[in-house]
Amino acid sequence: MLADPSSPTSKRTRFSFPDPMDSHLATEKLDAAKQNYGREIRVFETTTATIPQTSNVASSSEEPDDMEFSTSDYYRVLAAKKIEDKRLKTKKIRDAEAAAKAAASRSRITKAVVRVRFPDNQTLEVTFDSSEPVQSLFDHLVKVVAQPDLPFYLYTIPPKKQIKDMSQDFYSAGFAPGANVYFSYDLPQGDDRAQGPFLKEDVMALKGLEVIPEQKSKLDQPAPEPIVASAPAAQNLPAEKKMVKPKWLKM
Repeated sequence: MLADPSSPTSKRTRFSFPDPMDSHLATEKLDAAKQNYGREIRVFETTTATIPQTSNVASSSEEPDDMEFSTSDYYRVLAAKKIEDKRLKTKKIRDAEAAAKAAASRSRITKAVVRVRFPDNQTLEVTFDSSEPVQSLFDHLVKVVAQPDLPFYLYTIPPKKQIKDMSQDFYSAGFAPGANVYFSYDLPQGDDRAQGPFLKEDVMALKGLEVIPEQKSKLDQPAPEPIVASAPAAQNLPAEKKMVKPKWLKM
């Protein structure tokens, strides 16, 4: 039976390939923004996806298998083993291991990618060093928001907690390697200025720009060095033995 060309199942999926020219222009715009604001920034729109709710109530006809070792049982046994291991170690050893682990993690995480979400569903992504103070995020937002003269604050969820300690670095604040924070104007309720705009026009012009890493062509790659076969080493052949006339042989 032939499939109907008009049916959705018979249509082939079309893949769109990025235009190298568009990628080049995006790179130029993002580089110009980095020079202007001193940071790597990106702008994109955040959409909230609706997650369907499913029922976790099992059917009454199903009987649980008490003999089955479930995933929850595995994690419960693993947690009990970790607690037992901790009891066998002294507090001094535990503190030393925790400090060494934290130092190794801190040296490995050097960047903090912070995404600031605005009430109009626009998201600003900024890259910082993990050792920089949180104050540098507020200083950067003053440069890019459309109404920098208005007071604002940042907070995290859940639960809603306003960011007040500006002296902490991003790693100590838990914002490295990445974090989502939320922006809000600190204005009385009913003030129309709290409705935006939130980002400057030149910053909004960066919305949706993506940089595609360029692949080097074979012509740009250095030619492999020719392999020169080495001459085989001269073998030490055994010298030929001279023919000696035996004494018993009479000619």
